[in-house]
This record gives sequence, structure tokens and C-alpha cells, in this order.
Amino acid sequence: MRVFWTLWKREVASAFYTPMAWVILFFLLLVTGFNFYAGVSVLNHGPTEVTVVESFFNTIFFWFAFLLLFPLLTMRLFSEEYRTGTIEPLMTAPVRDAQVVLAKFFGVLFLYCVLWIPTGLYFLIFWWQTRLQAAGAIGAYIGSYLLLLLMGAFYLSIGCFCSSLTRHQITAAVMTFCLVSLVFFASLLSFLSGSIGTLMRSVSISFSPIDQMTEFSRGLYDTRPIIWYLVMTGLFLFLTLQSFQSRRWR
Repeated sequence: MRVFWTLWKREVASAFYTPMAWVILFFLLLVTGFNFYAGVSVLNHGPTEVTVVESFFNTIFFWFAFLLLFPLLTMRLFSEEYRTGTIEPLMTAPVRDAQVVLAKFFGVLFLYCVLWIPTGLYFLIFWWQTRLQAAGAIGAYIGSYLLLLLMGAFYLSIGCFCSSLTRHQITAAVMTFCLVSLVFFASLLSFLSGSIGTLMRSVSISFSPIDQMTEFSRGLYDTRPIIWYLVMTGLFLFLTLQSFQSRRWR
């Protein structure tokens, strides 16, 4: 455990010592801030059953910023180590390959969480200015950020896997964006009315991030997405471990 924490702190420190993390934070706050302002402005036009939380987590601006995060966060995890040669001392050190993979994954997951924490201030500011709750119940806040964490863990594991395959950061970023986008948009087949069967449509709705976020942002939890994201995260971390170990034998 001590080795893991040492590796984890190394990953977190390297992330925050580079300007990339601060640029991503600025970009995310800029887009989400505009998204929050636009959502509140739309809701001010008249009575609606949609809460501020539902509006914030279900717009094109939110999903645009969300999908762009993962290639930017993960492209350097393994690729930069391969390119600079710093992976060689790490692979010959008395550490397990699984510890290296998990330390990198949880390091970037911690950074991902830090990026989203300031967005909670939007709802506090909304309450401070209006004395109104942004959601009908506390479960809506918890559900939204819980799903955000689960989806983030899954997509970050995809990014880890892609970064472990190449020594070029741009290649890793493109691979991650393509694979994440493929997984994300493949679950939106429910909008192709008449093109797929009833069973496939119901399955795609169950695994659609947009539909899942709609339900969770209302405080309605479903265990199927939780299990799905945990299992798929574990699968891609396992694939990342196999890819990392294959370079050791090469």
C-alpha cells in the first residue's frame, strides 16, 4: 500500500505541476459556467417542471465539455513515460505492474474529481441569490455527481488503455476520443426510430448516458448503470495492465 500511495502522489504532483491541468480547469469552468447561466436564463422564461440541476447536466454544452476531458486528461499517462524513457526505471523498480496502472488511474481520477468540484459552487450561488433550491431533493445532487464519477471512471479507463498502446500523445488522444465517442453515441441508437428493434431500443435506452443522467439528476437511481460502469472500468483496467506488461516482455 505504501508503494501505491507513493506512485499515486507522483502522478497527482506531475499533473498539477504542469499547466495542462490548469488549462483544462479553466476550459471546463468557462464552458460549464456559460452552460449554467444559459440554463437558468431559459428557465426564467416561464414555469417548468425541469429543475436547475436537470438543466445543467443535460445540455449540449455539458456533454461537449464532458467528452473532451478524457483525451486531454489521459493522453500523457503512459505515452509521455514511453517517449521520455522514464518508464524504464519505473519498470525495473521493485513495484508491481498493477500498482503502476492503478496509481495512474486513480491519480487521473482524482484530478477529474477536482475539476468538477468547483461546479458545485454554481448551485450554492444560485441558492444564495434566489433562496431557492436548484433541485427538489438532495438525492438529485448526489445522483448527478455519482453518475458523473462512474462515467468518468469508465471513460478514463478507456483513456488509460489507449495511452498504454502508443508513445505518441496525440495518437493516444485521438484514439481515446474516437473510442469514447463510439461508446457514448452507440448507446443513443434509441433515437433511430424504426431502424432497430424494440429489444435493442430498450437496451440502448438503459445504457444511454443522456437518459441515465436525466434519471439520476431527478434523484431516481438505477443499479444497472452502476454495475455496468464498474464492470467496464475493471475490464479496461485489466486490458491496460496486459498492454503494459506486454511492453515489459518486449
